[in-house]
Amino acid sequence: MTVTFALGAFVLSVAMAGISFFTTRHFLVSDREHTAVHEAFLNATYVSQHVAAGTTVLQTLATVTPHAPSLLEERGTAWYSGSNRITQDSIPTSLRSMVITHGTAASQTYVSGDGHVSIAVGWPVKSVHGAYFEIFDIEDLAHTLRVLELALFGAGAVTTVLGAVLGRWASGRSLRPLAGVSRAAVAVAGGELGTRLVSTAGDPDLAGLTSSFNRMVDQLQERIEREARFTSDVSHELRSPLTTLGASLEVLEAQSGSLSPSGRRALELLSADVRRFQRMVGDLLEISRSDSGSAEVSLEEVDPGELVRRAVAAAHRSLPAGTPPPPVEVDPRVRGTHLWVDKRRFERVISNLLENASLYGGGATAVRVSPGDDARRCVRVSVEDAGPGLPPAERTRVFERFYRGHAAFRRGAGTGTGLGLALVAEHVRLHGGRVWAEEADGGGARFTVELPGRAATVLDDEVPEDEPPGCGVAP
Repeated sequence: MTVTFALGAFVLSVAMAGISFFTTRHFLVSDREHTAVHEAFLNATYVSQHVAAGTTVLQTLATVTPHAPSLLEERGTAWYSGSNRITQDSIPTSLRSMVITHGTAASQTYVSGDGHVSIAVGWPVKSVHGAYFEIFDIEDLAHTLRVLELALFGAGAVTTVLGAVLGRWASGRSLRPLAGVSRAAVAVAGGELGTRLVSTAGDPDLAGLTSSFNRMVDQLQERIEREARFTSDVSHELRSPLTTLGASLEVLEAQSGSLSPSGRRALELLSADVRRFQRMVGDLLEISRSDSGSAEVSLEEVDPGELVRRAVAAAHRSLPAGTPPPPVEVDPRVRGTHLWVDKRRFERVISNLLENASLYGGGATAVRVSPGDDARRCVRVSVEDAGPGLPPAERTRVFERFYRGHAAFRRGAGTGTGLGLALVAEHVRLHGGRVWAEEADGGGARFTVELPGRAATVLDDEVPEDEPPGCGVAP
């Protein structure tokens, strides 16, 4: 809009300046030419009369020379000049030909040898069978036109700048409400459903947009809260029968020795499905608490290396029998850095990452603890697997709820619910950290969790009570 206003002002300035300049020049030059022709006619008549009366040509020309330099051509052979400043060569050739050869009065504007703008006028003088020429210097008029040209150019430049300023002001004034709409939309997209636009009753053009936007966010918030309540209610309702089923299964498992082989097989399948169902209901409850904002984080100061070793050991016990424990590698550079984490949530993060590697990646091959790249003493925990890796298009989507990538549909890939990595992302977010997926150096997938840490020498009263700051933007 700024460029458009500036360009419009420039075009308008050029048009108006051009019209003004050429119109002014036309009238001024035409008026000066008319005056010169009239004066030359009078002088030519004066010369003709005095020469016919016997006055010499030079004396006659001398009387008119103070007004303008003049020449008299007589019988095509002789030239008489009333001033030593001009000669016959001072008259343009085309003008001499028009007056002498064709016997027609004429005038011509030209630039003389000294660089001045002049008007030459020629009149046939029949009494001497010749022609009278007179030169009028109009350098003063040319100077006036040059000053006018500069003034119009300066006015055009000022008008263009003022047009740009006006465009900037108008665009800012008109787009400022839309900037507020944009910020509100970004906030809503980030999960801040309480964001609303301020009523613009004084601006009827935006009042409809404001009310429509707020109404849309109200409906969106209501729908999300309704779905969250539904998920939470269903999960709570399922916990009681699942608890009963779990207790009954324990009784049956205690008596499994008295069952037939087919009965034991059926009991194993039932037990696996019930425990999977219990895990899914627990995940849904955890997510519903996060959505409702009731999730509680109990932070404790821990050593990163020791925390990861214990979390891996605890998570390994829940993996299928025979699964080898992944080695834990702790970078020496993280020594002296402590983490403030909720141990339960962190152990759940490691457990879900190891379970994901077991289901879809052929098992975890390594768990590495290393420092982050920024200056906030962040700590990274990476879990690598032996699978085929993740396509770039899925590396973000795998953290969406109920999303199961292409690997989930391979034969023997496992029976995940699609909530494990979503919970990982939620737990990490509550800690002020970030998580992302990438390709490991030796192939397979690498899931990296980065959490903000602090130096071990920081005093206890310097620890913030709120959530720790994040460690930047995921790559």
